[in-house]
Amino acid sequence: MANLVEIRGLKVEAKTDANRRIEIVKDVDLDLVPGEIVALIGESGSGKTTIALTLMGHTRTGCSISAGSVMVDGQDVVQMSEQQRSRLRGAVVSYVPQSAALAFNPAKAIMDQVIEVTQIHGIMPAEEARQRAIELFRALSLPNPETIGERYPHQVSGGQLQRLAAAMALIANPKIVIFDEPTTALDVTTQIEVLRAFKDVMRRAGAAAIYVSHDLAVVAQLADRIAVLRNGEVQEMGQTVQILEQARHPYTRELIAAFEPHRAPVVLNEIDERRPLLDVENVVAGYGWSKIDSSLLVKAVDNVSLQLYEGRNLGIVGESGCGKSTLACAISGILPAVSGHIIFDGRELGPGYKERTAQQKREMQIVFQYADAALNPARSIDDILGRPLAFYHGLTGEAQSKRINALLDMVRLPTSLRGRRPGELSGGQKQRVNFARALAAEPKLIICDEVTSALDTVVVAAIIDLLRELQQELSLSYIFISHDLSMVQAICDKIVVMYQGKAVEELAVENMTQPQHPYTQLLFSSVPKLDPNWLDSLARERPILTA
Repeated sequence: MANLVEIRGLKVEAKTDANRRIEIVKDVDLDLVPGEIVALIGESGSGKTTIALTLMGHTRTGCSISAGSVMVDGQDVVQMSEQQRSRLRGAVVSYVPQSAALAFNPAKAIMDQVIEVTQIHGIMPAEEARQRAIELFRALSLPNPETIGERYPHQVSGGQLQRLAAAMALIANPKIVIFDEPTTALDVTTQIEVLRAFKDVMRRAGAAAIYVSHDLAVVAQLADRIAVLRNGEVQEMGQTVQILEQARHPYTRELIAAFEPHRAPVVLNEIDERRPLLDVENVVAGYGWSKIDSSLLVKAVDNVSLQLYEGRNLGIVGESGCGKSTLACAISGILPAVSGHIIFDGRELGPGYKERTAQQKREMQIVFQYADAALNPARSIDDILGRPLAFYHGLTGEAQSKRINALLDMVRLPTSLRGRRPGELSGGQKQRVNFARALAAEPKLIICDEVTSALDTVVVAAIIDLLRELQQELSLSYIFISHDLSMVQAICDKIVVMYQGKAVEELAVENMTQPQHPYTQLLFSSVPKLDPNWLDSLARERPILTA
């Protein structure tokens, strides 16, 4: 069978601020036949997305294809004019991004955006395109396929929006689809639905695909072949089963080993059963107020109670929208609780941040999911770490400088990064800076809100090891808000499962194999396995649950 894609000797260069040119993709060869799905896996910065985007003749700002050829359907994209490439994009090669929210215009109805590419390329009349879109919505298991296109992007869930982005990519019947980490930000129960929909619709369409991911278990469900990348080079390539079961390259074996973070044996201190470090009692929190009866419009957290003892770690897990991040915001005071009690280190906290003392604020810190959004892009790392040191401890000058060096050392970052801004760091480095900023306050408790969801498995394993070391050195306690059950299992002592705003089950980590609540059973059974047959073996009909 003739190759649909032939990449030969591909090199991509990036220009630095100092006008130096760095090779970020190095002499890559890759083939793709019609109907085949090839996965590109590797850690952040390995070149996965950069290689995939060259199929559309696209490179990020500051980058350029410096050598090689990218043959797509018999034409070299590298040699094409920009006008020729624009005819290729959407019609022959289409793209499904990691963040579907960024792919849609919030001011336009979904249907108008899904069919837009067919009108740009004159592929079919508008009414025919709408019928084709409805067929795709149905094939992608979207609810109300006849009317969902009338909604606006903010009126559908994240998982639904991701499938709608796939419909947008598939509507023009492209020969190749690029999936760029399309399920990374989804919880495991939603991910199951999206993966199954992708797999079914790709089989029906007979299109080929490049699937970019750092999640080996997701890749195992979809890919025919896997290319393992590191530092812009292909380390290993082979059939999916061969890569998973008989990996040859040490780096591939490292990726596979990092898939399930190892739970290191921990010597736990005796706890004072009389007084938890944190005691949350019947907390209610949410958003918006009814003008009619002054009640909450959205009760995101519904009478949740939990306890955390000093030196221990608590995981709070559940699907998107279950209330776990809202609970974190209520505990930290960012979103004042409507009712209930939050008792920290023996003293009841005010519901909101403004009602808490400087010491209470210092002793409880929160680290957010998106390091990019949490760090001021205009400030240097020096400024970012210096501010809490001045605010909480009054440190300035030489004393502050020494403490910044010590904080960077704690999170295993070189002091040479002090003058850089967040945009010059990798995802893992930025998240370490986030932790360093939290540690600057010298807290007793750190709330970690989805802190590893955007990181690759190797970096996640390193972050977990780092947090364990910091806990032992500094006597910290952690709350982990996450949908990554393997990460939570690797570091937590106890897990609270949330569903529809309620805490439906509490488990010691050693009892995670014996969940009792139906939702907990569904959640745990939805974690992908390193088995290519796992997705197909799952029951098609998932149980309907109530809180």
